[in-house]
Amino acid sequence: MKALFDQLSRQCSKSATLRYSTSFSLSIRFLAADLRRHVYNLYGFVRIADEIVDSFQGYNQVELFRDFKNDTYKALDRSISSNPILNAFQETVRKYGIERELIDTFLSSMEMDLCKHRYSQEELDRYILGSAEVVGLMCLRIFTRGDQDLYEKLKGPAMQLGSAFQKVNFLRDMQADYEGLGRSYFPNVQFETFSQEGKAEIEESIAIDFKAGFEGIRRLPKDSRFGVYLAYRYYYRLFLKIKKTCPTVIATSRIRIPDPIKYKIFFTSLVRHQSNLI
Repeated sequence: MKALFDQLSRQCSKSATLRYSTSFSLSIRFLAADLRRHVYNLYGFVRIADEIVDSFQGYNQVELFRDFKNDTYKALDRSISSNPILNAFQETVRKYGIERELIDTFLSSMEMDLCKHRYSQEELDRYILGSAEVVGLMCLRIFTRGDQDLYEKLKGPAMQLGSAFQKVNFLRDMQADYEGLGRSYFPNVQFETFSQEGKAEIEESIAIDFKAGFEGIRRLPKDSRFGVYLAYRYYYRLFLKIKKTCPTVIATSRIRIPDPIKYKIFFTSLVRHQSNLI
């Protein structure tokens, strides 16, 4: 039965999300139930694409990504795929009218990681647009449930929140990206001589994105607001910790939020949400 395979497909996407991101998984749990499974479907797709370009070293990543990209378009055109992750993803794309342009832009950014190692400012802006900002827009399509007017009003903040998350990831993963993958995302920043001045410049742009993103969160429908707010609070706390950390530590280790602090973030966020203080 096709329904059974669809159920399996959704479970695969959920499992990928739970396996790869404990923080996002917790946030997704507090979305409305019908939205939750579609965000899992979206995240599963995004995660697998990212894994191909980041983790499949020793294999022909260019060929594997090309196959994944072609299979994605086939899934969208046929409204079905034998690949469970893509089958779940196409279901969500069809239900919420996620534009092909957003998917194209995302895949193009992922493809950049196969050949780019140092990014100019123009290339970085293009990369963040595809890897983070359009993912925010795909999520927004789900959260706004077809309300085009609300979607248009929240597009800008959703893109900036995605940008903030991505830039924080870049700082958190600076050592792994450079030493493990040979990548340097921030232009005019030399990994070997990463300075407080260069770090502060990046942090200033992140703070601007976070501020705009938060204003957008406050205007989200209630059934998605808390889940997104929780992700925001976690990433903002990580950002504050990075701000307090010297550049040499960032360049030699991965900054983390301990589990007890994550629990505290959850409970304080829940109190603020229930008290209408967001």
